[in-house]
Amino acid sequence: MVGRAVTARELILGRLRAALGGAEPAPVEVTRDYRGVGSVAADLDVFVDRLTDYRATVHRCGDADVARTVGAVLGGRRVVVPPGLPRHWLPDSVTAVPDDDLGVALVAAVDGVVTGAAVAVAETGTIVLDAAPDQGRRLITLLPDVHVCVLRVDQVVATVPDALARVGPHRPLTWISGPSATSDIELSRVEGVHGPRNLHVVLVAGDSRTSTGPDGPAARG
Repeated sequence: MVGRAVTARELILGRLRAALGGAEPAPVEVTRDYRGVGSVAADLDVFVDRLTDYRATVHRCGDADVARTVGAVLGGRRVVVPPGLPRHWLPDSVTAVPDDDLGVALVAAVDGVVTGAAVAVAETGTIVLDAAPDQGRRLITLLPDVHVCVLRVDQVVATVPDALARVGPHRPLTWISGPSATSDIELSRVEGVHGPRNLHVVLVAGDSRTSTGPDGPAARG
């Protein structure tokens, strides 16, 4: 019986194995630095552009003007607030309803919700919540009609891998890209079906992680 002819590929690979003496190739370190240092201003411009395209509203202010900005958005509405939300973010005109394990009916009955955020992604215009004390349960960010999210500029990163590097691997993450919206087969857009119909992002200039308000820390460290 005539054996199968050895192919050129098999011949070359056989010679390579013989030359290596059967040794395993040395491990090659994979570089995980997907992106170098870019422009913070450029990232912010992209982030704002994406949010605007999604029909979210962006309000830019300094740390001292957060309450005034939130008040201009909400007026005298009743809003649910997570337990760790910095109190100096809320103006006197807003009626704050603390989320002490509120039921679905009570959360749905308020006009809006005010939260912080864990991180935001410029290239996708996405806000990431991780259920930290200033963000609260996922439930409170899904039922109200208006979501006001206070975000520092130093929390905005360029890419999704950059964002994942900042959040804990075991945190419950909620990724928000604009107001809740869906379209039917005729591409008729309907907002507010799966979450808040209005998303307002208060983008706070500077690093406010160490600043304090009259009632305690401005944000978790």
